[in-house]
Amino acid sequence: MDYVSALVPPVVMAVFFVGVIRVIVKTQGGANKAKEDAAVDAALARAEGTRQVSGPADA
Repeated sequence: MDYVSALVPPVVMAVFFVGVIRVIVKTQGGANKAKEDAAVDAALARAEGTRQVSGPADA
C-alpha cells in the first residue's frame, strides 16, 4: 500500500493542474476580451506616462 500513498499527491496535483489550465483556456477571449484588453492598455499607458514624466534614469 506504500505505492498508493506515493502516487496520490502527484495524481492530485496533476488533476488540479489540468483544471487550472482548462479554466485559463476557457476564459481566453469571449465577451470580456475587449474590456480586459482595454484595462491592460490603460495600465500600460499609465506606466509609460509615469516613466516619461520622471525623466531618463541614466542621464
